[in-house]
Amino acid sequence: MKRNSIIISATIIMAIVIAACQTQTDQGIESRWAGETVQGAIQSIENQIGGFDQTMIETNYRYNELYWAGQDENWGFAEYQLDEMLGSLEKGFVRRPERQASSAQFVDQAAPRLMQAIESGDKEAFVESFRRFASSCNTCHTMEDVAFIQVTIPEIRTSLVRF
Repeated sequence: MKRNSIIISATIIMAIVIAACQTQTDQGIESRWAGETVQGAIQSIENQIGGFDQTMIETNYRYNELYWAGQDENWGFAEYQLDEMLGSLEKGFVRRPERQASSAQFVDQAAPRLMQAIESGDKEAFVESFRRFASSCNTCHTMEDVAFIQVTIPEIRTSLVRF
């Protein structure tokens, strides 16, 4: 996940530098895959980065890691995963700002409550907060007309991290 974020960041920086060096948007550029013009390169890079679906892929990964961190009472790892998840969402809102309104109850209420449970080191509080956290995901999905995507509490551990 980190490697993908680095590649995406480097690609965005490359596009900005290319755009800044160009005096006309139709001027040709040298590129292996991004396009022959600045506008073509920007479009290609945007297509590579994707929309909010890429954010959801990372969120899914971090959601699972977060859950198992709480089960292990690995509070540092749980806090890290929640922070990274929220950071990923913020990046997603840059690409799809219209998604931010639906996720407000998740970002502004459910996530802070879960962080409080993590910071308390209380596993029972974590389990209850995580249940509400999952429900908040589903509320957002309903608001975005993708109610067919239902988040549940993980049952199978795929994480390689153990505490």
